[in-house]
Amino acid sequence: MKRLVPLLLPLIAAHPALAQTWGTAAQQQEETGFSWTDPLWPSLWMAWTPATLALFIALFLAIGFIAVIEIVKYRDGIERKGVLGLTTTLGDRLFISLLGSTYIFLAWLGIFGQPLWWPLAISVAWGTFCFRKV
Repeated sequence: MKRLVPLLLPLIAAHPALAQTWGTAAQQQEETGFSWTDPLWPSLWMAWTPATLALFIALFLAIGFIAVIEIVKYRDGIERKGVLGLTTTLGDRLFISLLGSTYIFLAWLGIFGQPLWWPLAISVAWGTFCFRKV
């Protein structure tokens, strides 16, 4: 038994519940609640936060929605020549609106910083413009 104690002592001390001392026993951990920036799965290679997950879900839903519209309603695609002089389909307009929205957000962050409500409104207006006029 005396030989087992030195072997088990590091294992016992490493356990968080047993690592408390009298100075930390009365302190309770704070509950942080929901956070958009805390990782959902900390052990994965990519920091999947709720914000990145929502972004990727919205992106794939938009691509899926455009694909369903192209397949079901418009079999040959809706090609039109817009104000930019390009012949575009629905997928092209989605790509142009997403690319423009990315540049709007990056420019806003570089110039003004946060909050991001104004670039969101500008991006929605840009997307509406792209789908109606481009």
